[in-house]
Amino acid sequence: MKALLALEDGTVFEGRAVGAEGEATGELVFNTSMTGYQEILTDPSYAGQVVTMTYPHIGNYGVNEDDIESRQPFVRGFVMRECCFEPSNQRSTQSLPDYLKANNIVAIDEVDTRTITKILRVKGALKCVISTVESDHAVLVKKAQDAPDMAGSDFVKEVTIDAAYEYAGSGSGAYNVVALDFGMKENILRLLDFAGCKVTVLPATASAEDVLSHNPDGVFLSNGPGDPSALPYIYPTVEALIESGKPLFGICLGHQILAHALGGSTYKLKFGHRGGNQPVQFHESGQVEITAQNHGFAVDPESLDASQLTVTHTHLNDQTCSGMAHKTKPIFSVQYHPESSPGPHDSRYLFKRFTDLMDKARSN
Repeated sequence: MKALLALEDGTVFEGRAVGAEGEATGELVFNTSMTGYQEILTDPSYAGQVVTMTYPHIGNYGVNEDDIESRQPFVRGFVMRECCFEPSNQRSTQSLPDYLKANNIVAIDEVDTRTITKILRVKGALKCVISTVESDHAVLVKKAQDAPDMAGSDFVKEVTIDAAYEYAGSGSGAYNVVALDFGMKENILRLLDFAGCKVTVLPATASAEDVLSHNPDGVFLSNGPGDPSALPYIYPTVEALIESGKPLFGICLGHQILAHALGGSTYKLKFGHRGGNQPVQFHESGQVEITAQNHGFAVDPESLDASQLTVTHTHLNDQTCSGMAHKTKPIFSVQYHPESSPGPHDSRYLFKRFTDLMDKARSN
């Protein structure tokens, strides 16, 4: 079946439908990872977006139940150069096209993903529509233009959990941690568990009183989708947690929310950082970490109160803020995914840093 991909700038690509039938609109972005398409599909940070994979051959090792990162896929649509229908891997339980259809994700292949990526690099992320049911180019372009903008959009309420739960880990449980789920990935919980944390996960709408009622040793602020400036209902909770003196560790959206709660601001990047090959320098050691990233917004370092906060990490491709820490409070955050493994373990020290802060808070 034929499918069309139409961009808001008027560009239209014709290709093959490899997922569910229908239409999907969203912000078109690209990811430079060579593998990990299943983790990308199930990363809640992609809510509201259509993902183009720059690597040309996707789906060759199929899909399995062990590598999903959340309860369901959250991408709006998926774009590939060539999708594999016959995977070859002993762990595979399903082909990628079958998985896309089963989860109602509209997808297209046999399109020039190199050209798509070049367009996005020049013009920035664009709204788009993938359709298997409409063939009129002008109609599809208009639908793309009329789609909601990512800036100002709150997708956290779409991806967060409905009720609190305890993660069933197998670690020592030496530290009692509450994690606020703004769109959290499963591997974050695994690594918190590995670091010795007993984790209680709360919805994004939880109050500071809800969090503190669990008497946590520390609080984790997760990744998530959308515009961090569109979440004013979360800032008071984080502000109260800051005042509580509890150690706080934020990643990605959690990092951006922390910045807002501390009086800073964020801005939209032209085409964002998405992939497993993002170089970040840790200022304290000078070490360069190869990190996995997925975000379209960044913290404005000029908006941070230099008497309270310091920038700890810098993205070496564009010199954006990739981490910060409070000078007097046990608070730090990074703008990447330390639970991912492109380094493969370059960023795992951050979990040790979190437990060290909890140890120090206990001794005071």
